[in-house]
Amino acid sequence: MKNLSKIIILLLAVFTVQANAQEKLIDRVVATVGSNVILQSEVEAQYAQYLMNGGTPDESFKCTALQQLVITKLLAQQAAIDSIEVSESEVDDQLNARMREMIQRGGGQERVESLLKRSILQYKEEMRPVLAEQLKAERFQQNLTQKVTITPQEVKQYFESIPKDSLPYFNTEVEIGEIAIFPELTKEEKNIFKERAEKYRQQVLAGTDFGTVARFYSEDKGSASRGGEMDFQPRETFVKEFAAMAFRLKEGEISPVFETEYGFHFLQVLQRRGEDVKVRHLLILTQPTQASLDRAKAKLDSVQNLVTTGKMSFSTAASMYSDNKETKFTGGMVIDPRSPTRSTVISVDGLPKELFLAIDPLKPGEYSKPYQFQDERTGKVGYRFNLLKTRIPPHQASMEQDFAKIKYFAQEDKVRRRMSEWFEKKMKTTFVSINEDFAGCEELRLFQTPASDIAAK
Repeated sequence: MKNLSKIIILLLAVFTVQANAQEKLIDRVVATVGSNVILQSEVEAQYAQYLMNGGTPDESFKCTALQQLVITKLLAQQAAIDSIEVSESEVDDQLNARMREMIQRGGGQERVESLLKRSILQYKEEMRPVLAEQLKAERFQQNLTQKVTITPQEVKQYFESIPKDSLPYFNTEVEIGEIAIFPELTKEEKNIFKERAEKYRQQVLAGTDFGTVARFYSEDKGSASRGGEMDFQPRETFVKEFAAMAFRLKEGEISPVFETEYGFHFLQVLQRRGEDVKVRHLLILTQPTQASLDRAKAKLDSVQNLVTTGKMSFSTAASMYSDNKETKFTGGMVIDPRSPTRSTVISVDGLPKELFLAIDPLKPGEYSKPYQFQDERTGKVGYRFNLLKTRIPPHQASMEQDFAKIKYFAQEDKVRRRMSEWFEKKMKTTFVSINEDFAGCEELRLFQTPASDIAAK
């Protein structure tokens, strides 16, 4: 309970300090940027966010927080000069995402509203101009940097500027292809799960409390403990079948049993607020039968036979037969989820154990045996086989083997230099004053305006 209370307090601090600044004695101006001011409470909000994300208590982080706030003000002011706008729908999407996180972590909408001492709708209106400013700043920065390009010669110069003893060392890396088949249930096999859901629906229709039935029998771990209740959410957060049913019913009405990619549901609409709806539901997950698993394995065996006998290329087979939506349209090649450039080169350190064991004995160009696996994203069980396309031994970074990585870092460096040049130029025409309490912050040196320059401005 103590940890939960701490999370709630920190989360609310992040989202409420700016809206309630005039109510807090701690507030005072800590920086002036042109015609705008930054309050101490805004710095405290950034610090609270840092702590909530697992940061170690460190007062010096407030220097970084103020630096980011000054940068946002400068960017937003230029965005206004350049007539950069963000749509109301963009602001709404961001607001709704933040509200959902707050409600989820804060213990529900009623709990959050009691702590805010205002309704969620009121709070959203208070936060709207703050968030709009942040989005405009981001949009201007994107416009400023999106045209930054880098030539092979610049990549080479960047690489050569790195001291030899500072070059990164890369572990073994691989390029892997994948073809996966998930079991499909027949109508008769699905009916087993559908009938279970219908049995529980009939109990509710007969007068048994919906919440009680959901607590005992729903297989949605996220909502079962709350009697199947889900907080207010907009249409786009649901899968299409669930959304269609939730927005079709009247308040209090109980749906028929319907199917989604997760299984069979029935739901009751508890309340509607415009395009947001609050429901409770019961889910019965569809599980593969042994017969469906056997069919999936047989199908994968036949696909692998087409590939290994040369009757079909691996990439064609992946696009035609693979059930993995992540790789189906990449020729079957697995993308490194940690790569900002969507690279197919993956460190073996980041591979799931079952995948590593499948490709470890292979030579480049060879295929693994089919094996059963569980998809990390959906939790579905299926069968797959892999192609080991490339194996790169451990090595120190080089232009020959790591050009794509080096190019990315070189471009990031060029973007940072472009932004630094812009800030230096902007500082010559913009009045910026930092409170003396932050005079020792190295991060703010760029924005520390000498007294003689202030007088000149």
